[in-house]
Amino acid sequence: MADIPVYLVAGFLDGGKTNFINGILEDGFARKDRTLLICCEEGEEEYNPRALDNVTVVTVEDEEDLKCSQLKAWEKQYKPKQVLIEYNGMWQMERLYREVLPANWVLYQIMTFVQASTFELYAKNMGQLMMEKIINADLLVFNRCTPELRDALRGRNLRMVNRRADIYLEMEDGTSEDYLTGDECPFDLDQEIIDIPDDDYGVWYVDVMDHPDRYAGKLVHMKLVMCHSKKYPGIHCPGRFAMVCCENDITFYGLIARGEGLDQYENRDWIEVTARMAVEDHPAYKGKGPVMEILSIAPCEKAAQEVVTF
Repeated sequence: MADIPVYLVAGFLDGGKTNFINGILEDGFARKDRTLLICCEEGEEEYNPRALDNVTVVTVEDEEDLKCSQLKAWEKQYKPKQVLIEYNGMWQMERLYREVLPANWVLYQIMTFVQASTFELYAKNMGQLMMEKIINADLLVFNRCTPELRDALRGRNLRMVNRRADIYLEMEDGTSEDYLTGDECPFDLDQEIIDIPDDDYGVWYVDVMDHPDRYAGKLVHMKLVMCHSKKYPGIHCPGRFAMVCCENDITFYGLIARGEGLDQYENRDWIEVTARMAVEDHPAYKGKGPVMEILSIAPCEKAAQEVVTF
């Protein structure tokens, strides 16, 4: 049975999902391949009928009606070569992955669209629903940005949540900016020892993961929580727990470390380290990544704020 690529368009109402779908259809997304468009949320915008020549649109109003047997029935009836899903922002995506998509429906890309002015509200009141759409996205677009909203979004360090996604900020005037400019460096690299404040570990982690070469050979000092890798026995990866939005989003962010004394500490012990940074290939990074060469290590008191927030 041939695989059918699935393109998932996620986000909340007024996030710009329908406009995006209209745009790619008008640009010829469905010109060659017969396309099934599954609409799970109807907003104010409508699909452009002039772009639907090779597209069959079906509507799902209730989450329980979106099930594997229905998708297989549509596959048999319409014989699509590809599928677009405009997903309801109030529905959890995990159910779609685990229960709904047939085995031969291969999820090719997840695109999440967020109206910038509503992000903080949704993140505060529906954090888990919002974060799963950001965490899983391959493409993340914040639209209708003002300069103030653009700066606030950059200040949230959303790269901490999803380092894989291409993230763009679309301004109200129609221009678009990459979420990262590539020039930012949140720390003074000219210091003899770069001291990472307890509250800024998350900022440093994102920067060193995105720009490991920037820190190669530099000395750093910080408080960390010890972690010994289960997946890679013998590998130490101290780091910090971080929360981007809500308690459901707490994740441990560690870096590979080597040096004497690391094996003397148990998981979750607090340690104070000075390390020289290096860049090496490692399976945990699926390529090159930062490595801490520990020069000094000692037990220490917990940070005043144990979980890093943004």
